[in-house]
Amino acid sequence: MMAFARKSPLLAISMVLCVTFVLIALFAPWLAPHDPMVGELLERLMPPAWNVDGNWRHPLGTDILGRDILSRLMYGAQVSLAVCALAILIAGFIGSSLGIIAGYVGGVVDSIIMRIVDLAISLPIILLALLFGVLFGPSLGNIVIIISLVLWSQFARMARGETLKVKQNDYIDLARAAGCSALRIMVTHVVPNVAGSLIVLATLQVGTVIIMEASLSFLGVGVPPPWPAWGSMIAEGRSYVVSAWWLCIFPGLAVLLTVLSVNVLGDGLTDALNPATREGRRR
Repeated sequence: MMAFARKSPLLAISMVLCVTFVLIALFAPWLAPHDPMVGELLERLMPPAWNVDGNWRHPLGTDILGRDILSRLMYGAQVSLAVCALAILIAGFIGSSLGIIAGYVGGVVDSIIMRIVDLAISLPIILLALLFGVLFGPSLGNIVIIISLVLWSQFARMARGETLKVKQNDYIDLARAAGCSALRIMVTHVVPNVAGSLIVLATLQVGTVIIMEASLSFLGVGVPPPWPAWGSMIAEGRSYVVSAWWLCIFPGLAVLLTVLSVNVLGDGLTDALNPATREGRRR
């Protein structure tokens, strides 16, 4: 992967941005200059520091309650990282397990699982999010559940397709002839051979999760206030987009840069783990 980064400046920049994003999220309590949920009304709607009316105490300005935008962006990164990690882990485990079972066992089991996958893909995420928000109230746990319900089907399809390929190999027939159980074959032979593709898919889904989380927070069914989230920050600033543009621009840029860098990193990871794809692009 590092060899690819040296050859591609864009990939190298994306790696730096991704690492920076993770470090900011992990060390936000020590890096943030202010408490993200406490504001000073006397300093409300203060512009960025380079503006004539700005102050370097708040480099990116303050919001309508006088809370520091930079600190809220840093803590908002924590929300995005937590949602990405939990949603992808849950969706990846459930979807990959069901996909491997469907691909290896086949028959009626495969048909039932794939019809459930089709049903999950057809679920309208916005209506589902609004339903959860009305029934249980906005919370981080609800976001993770909603996104997991949407994403697991992608992992199931990928795992099933890769399992169908692996199942045709001779070492699977040899393992059956040696008396290995189906569970043992799936764990020891199938999982290691499909893991690479699933890791790449998980990397590419990070950008999707961030956009989903921001969209749900924007609609008010995500992280409850006053805890900062990039989507809710954009929603709070939409009424001030002309008079206080920094309220929307900075969280929007955070979402944009994070999604772009993760997608570029995912493409690089695809090339690194799949030589056939790399050779095809060279041609």
